[in-house]
Amino acid sequence: MSEYPTKIKTGKRVNNLYDPKSKSPFKLSRTRLEDFMNCPRCFYLDRRLGIEEPSGPQFNLNIAVDALLKKEFDIYRAKREPHPLMVKYNINAVPMQHPELDTWRNAFKGIQYLHQPTNFLLFGGIDDVWQSLSGEIFIVDYKATSKEGDVTLDDEWKDAYKRQMEIYQWLFRKNNFNVSRTGYFVYCNGLKSENGFFDHLKFKTVILPYAGNDSWVEPALFKACECLKSDQLPDCTPQCGLCLYRKVSKEAES
Repeated sequence: MSEYPTKIKTGKRVNNLYDPKSKSPFKLSRTRLEDFMNCPRCFYLDRRLGIEEPSGPQFNLNIAVDALLKKEFDIYRAKREPHPLMVKYNINAVPMQHPELDTWRNAFKGIQYLHQPTNFLLFGGIDDVWQSLSGEIFIVDYKATSKEGDVTLDDEWKDAYKRQMEIYQWLFRKNNFNVSRTGYFVYCNGLKSENGFFDHLKFKTVILPYAGNDSWVEPALFKACECLKSDQLPDCTPQCGLCLYRKVSKEAES
């Protein structure tokens, strides 16, 4: 049995819409750029026309795991020591101390960079940053799931996770940090093999390294800007479930 907060939406936004004539920087979140990668039409409807996609409930258990992992790694951050998991996986780094860490973790602020050619202020809220003795930093993302067997990054739908990592790497590089190509996913897998719940959920936590390549980010920004500047609605994306729903429902209604 699940319990979700009710959120009433009108389906129409009036704030943070892209205006091709505006000279002010346009705030574009990491999530919205991912939306563009998935479907330019839905991205245009949202950011240019203000037509929001239906939103589902938040995954509150995942949010709880995320919050607790932050507290746990912060203990070792304060001691300037590696977390035991980092020792287990031979990661020669410690959780990074930085005065902007809380800002970087804020989903509405995050790490930011103004991309002058598009006038996009790209931003994204990170989970963690680790730092080696040489000053090189590693972007870290927390994930939680519950599945049989070992967790991997091989599923096609996890390409979005990889792009998420690469955007963060790109943003930190643009802020003049020495960013390793290797990022880490701290992946918590909820175990369903126990004899009962008993107010306790066990996880098996692993660290998965990922060698990112952010070369796609800047071209994507140019394409997203070109999309929003156009007065023409992009075509439907064949693999977009929402586009297919709109098409089929429109045909049924008519």
